Amino acid sequence: MIRQLSLAAFALALSCAAVAQDAPAPAASAAPKPAPMLDVRAQPPIHGDANAGAAKAAVCGACHGPQGIAIAPNFPNLAGQSATYLYLQLKAFKDGQRSDPVMTGQAAALSDQDMRNLAAHFAALPAKPAGMPDAASRGAQLFHAGDPAKGVPPCQGCHGPAGQGPTSAWQGAPDTAWHTFPRLAGQSAFYIGQELGDYHHGKRVGVSNGKVMQGVAQNLDEADIQALAAYIQSL
Repeated sequence: MIRQLSLAAFALALSCAAVAQDAPAPAASAAPKPAPMLDVRAQPPIHGDANAGAAKAAVCGACHGPQGIAIAPNFPNLAGQSATYLYLQLKAFKDGQRSDPVMTGQAAALSDQDMRNLAAHFAALPAKPAGMPDAASRGAQLFHAGDPAKGVPPCQGCHGPAGQGPTSAWQGAPDTAWHTFPRLAGQSAFYIGQELGDYHHGKRVGVSNGKVMQGVAQNLDEADIQALAAYIQSL
């Protein structure tokens, strides 16, 4: 949200600028510039060698399971996920736009082709079987209809009515756009709750879709987050 300065703040800013003109210029910083924000909306579908990805995926299985189904609820399932989404997340970890003690180090050693191959491998694996969601729950309401009174849009608008990701061009956008939205169905309630909480508190930004999710999550209270997480796990 763009915030306008008050007159007082604007005057203060001008006075500080005047003082700064009289002060000696500071030494140039040697700190590297952050990588530009990835614009995922312009990302075409990626393609990779799934067999080559499988050969490199053994280390991934320690957390995400040998078949892409996570071994613990704090890790995401990767099986059946959009290859383009997986590639973009690996790239974000490698470029420093997302930070995680494990994934940052893992992605640092990957070439661009490695990331494409790993993404293709996990996308080709069978996703976790569908569950039995409660269509009358608060989570179902938020997922399918949102909460206009709280400014919360329906999750299905980007993630598909069954949480499996959009299956056609998203909202009339070019066909390249919808590949960037992740599959949510079957992710653990713990993981979804953790990620929504990070978006809510501004801890996760990542690629440009992260800004969208921050705007959505900031209007969710803790009860809403837990309700959504439980519903998504049941999909």
